[in-house]
Amino acid sequence: MDNIIEVNNLIKKYGENTVIDDISFNVNKGEIFALLGANGAGKTTTLECIEKLRSYNSGTIKINGKIGVQLQSSSLPENITVIEAFKLFCKWNNTIEDLELLDKLGLKDLKNKQYNTLSTGQKRRLHLALALIGSPDIIFLDEPTAGVDVEGRVALHDEIRKLKKQGITIIMASHDMAEVEELCDRIAILKNGKIAFIGTPIELTSIYLEEKVYIKTSSKIEIQNFKYSKYIEIKEEYYIFKTDTISDALLELLTYLKENNNKVLDLKIERESLEHRFIQIAKEEV
Repeated sequence: MDNIIEVNNLIKKYGENTVIDDISFNVNKGEIFALLGANGAGKTTTLECIEKLRSYNSGTIKINGKIGVQLQSSSLPENITVIEAFKLFCKWNNTIEDLELLDKLGLKDLKNKQYNTLSTGQKRRLHLALALIGSPDIIFLDEPTAGVDVEGRVALHDEIRKLKKQGITIIMASHDMAEVEELCDRIAILKNGKIAFIGTPIELTSIYLEEKVYIKTSSKIEIQNFKYSKYIEIKEEYYIFKTDTISDALLELLTYLKENNNKVLDLKIERESLEHRFIQIAKEEV
């Protein structure tokens, strides 16, 4: 896929403190890309550099399209109405007032409500609408569902998926690992100003040791010392094995069962969650 954002050898310092330490990555056109990191890892500074909200010491950032930004918190006046905010941002962006955008995001019936009377979910939808003014190619979403209830979260996720289908590239920052795993094509994890991991959520959950294989069979397995799969226990009719080489372990187990005319009734692979992998990376020594 074509790169819509290219970050090369980015360095940002505050005095003698290096907060972004020579990082490089690309974002593909039309993908949902998450930039993750613990507090102080440098993700917010990186995003602000890409958004042109903050200068940097060296490196290059190439953006091949127009951007829109949905900030985590807003400085909108409390008494401004939805339609007033919308018209104000349209004027700033020198674009027509397309009220259909408010309708698409469920804000049409709220257009005369003041900002301070909106729920958290409604405010998030308004922030997203303001970011979409001017038909940007790239949208930055900072904690898009923070503080939103379950119903609002589902609605916002649906809107994010619709944007992706329209070919819009989405850059997310989120502490909600379930959200990241559900929505994102790729993720980058920052640690101490460096990229500790970049790849798909599945790749992240596959890079550590000791995955578990749950297997239910038509007859008893004679437990023995397999080379790649180590027997742990039987639980709810499943034999449970752990392994650090899942493909070799599966081949070993299935070959054994076939040679012994033992049918596989069910097979499951258990990996640690994305959140657990993220925590593991955060705790690793650099």
